[in-house]
Amino acid sequence: MALYLKAAEILDRVERKEGAVKTLVYDSKFQNIKQLFALVCETQKFNVVLQDIIITTKLLKDTKLKMNLAKVLVYDLLIGQGLKCGGSWKTMMMKHRSRLQAELARMKVKKKVSRNVDLLSSSSQQIEGNQLPRYVRVNTLKTTVEDVIDYLKREGFLYQGQASRLEDLNNLSGKTFVSDLHLPDLLVFPPKMDFHTHFLYEAGHIILQDKASCLPAYLLNPRVGAQLFAFDLDAKRLSTMSTLLLRAGVTCQQLANQDFLKVDPKSPEYSNVEYILLDPSCSGSGMVCLWDSGAKPQEQSGRLQALAAFQLRCLNHALLFPRLQRLVYSTCSIHTQENEEVVLVPLKPEWPERGLPPLSQCLRASPERTLTHGFFVAVLEPLKLVKGPQ
Repeated sequence: MALYLKAAEILDRVERKEGAVKTLVYDSKFQNIKQLFALVCETQKFNVVLQDIIITTKLLKDTKLKMNLAKVLVYDLLIGQGLKCGGSWKTMMMKHRSRLQAELARMKVKKKVSRNVDLLSSSSQQIEGNQLPRYVRVNTLKTTVEDVIDYLKREGFLYQGQASRLEDLNNLSGKTFVSDLHLPDLLVFPPKMDFHTHFLYEAGHIILQDKASCLPAYLLNPRVGAQLFAFDLDAKRLSTMSTLLLRAGVTCQQLANQDFLKVDPKSPEYSNVEYILLDPSCSGSGMVCLWDSGAKPQEQSGRLQALAAFQLRCLNHALLFPRLQRLVYSTCSIHTQENEEVVLVPLKPEWPERGLPPLSQCLRASPERTLTHGFFVAVLEPLKLVKGPQ
């Protein structure tokens, strides 16, 4: 049962935005990493199908299971290679197998398909066949881009220089890699390249991070040596951040398990705050692994309205810091309600995907246009009062 409990825990943490699936799986130190990773990924892929089956059959009510634990169990029971547990858990799931199978069959008949994979949405099937590149950010607190490239070349990797166009990132194979064409500290590898057990990763010299997630800090560009304040109400997420900062060699941080909206911008403690990276809770709709959440349009609309209201409160609160010079607002959402409708800012024109009109100065990211997860970033700088005619 340990496999299913750990898989459900990983899914919970992904939903709380504590990290990427592969990073959380490898950091879990589970005995069979490949088995755990496969189960989590396959469960995510069939997320909508599994959720519909569980809700329709009222499995949670009958078994008292939590949703993500139910998903991993139902996946292996109906779609995977069979349950890999015994005892009371297997007895319980086998008791409900017939009606779970009947609901899966009904879904296939309704959609006029014969294979389980055909129940996936077209976007999920497209992502399945067109994986994103593996992005590796060099941690310049501990090393340099040149040293990492040299180290990898000595290990047999083939460096092909800096990419000149996005298409170059799609043509990587084997042990070839390039420098990214937009971000100077980012290296790009083929999709299936795995660095989770590599010395450079374990030593904190490289960080495995989607390209879109690298943009906020790059655009914020704070002063070197500035003190870092971080606020999060989720204690587990804050603990994950502390672990990652320790591995990266960051020593100037002050983490607080606190509601950012209750922080006093005029407090002497924050009197010198000039740069803010605002990454509020969002729908997570840009995360490829979480696409097609299965929410009904009406439920989705209500949730987005609530999120947007919260995001706007956070943005307005952040703008109250008296010495603020630059604020970067980012979400891993593709919805305009959480992005363009919350902010309006100027951005440089080189990036290939822009905000939706009339907020075309904003920056967007997507698997199709930028070969990244879906993302949104906006930079805000306060206008200075200018004396004389305007």
